[in-house]
Amino acid sequence: MRKKGDLPEKLCAFCGRPFSWRRKWVKTWESVRYCSERCRRQRSPVEDCAGRTD
Repeated sequence: MRKKGDLPEKLCAFCGRPFSWRRKWVKTWESVRYCSERCRRQRSPVEDCAGRTD
């Protein structure tokens, strides 16, 4: 069992707050960018298209 302080952390791409790994993200941790559904919904559409090479 890991201690809470030992879990990996990331910064939210929208609000900039740090958030810790959650068990539900065990398979998708590399692609998680937002700390919550609220931040994910409020992201700017320009941000999503910026990395595209279409």
